[in-house]
Amino acid sequence: MSYSVYIVQCNDNTLYTGIAKDVNKRIDEHNNSDKGAKYTRVRRPVELVYEEKLEDRSSASKRENAIKKLTRKKKLDLIYV
Repeated sequence: MSYSVYIVQCNDNTLYTGIAKDVNKRIDEHNNSDKGAKYTRVRRPVELVYEEKLEDRSSASKRENAIKKLTRKKKLDLIYV
């Protein structure tokens, strides 16, 4: 079962990083549901700007943590390369 690490750009131009099995469903939750992250609920709408597929949840979590440690500039470099 594959997982994805994703980055969304929020309405206030901030970036949010997460993991999901179904990224499209998760983006819909961020935009339209109480299941969206607390951070994104007040920054709607969000737009998917990056997705990276990984083999399993463990790999996805490790990659998510690595991305979260990046500076904003390095995240933007990752997105727009």
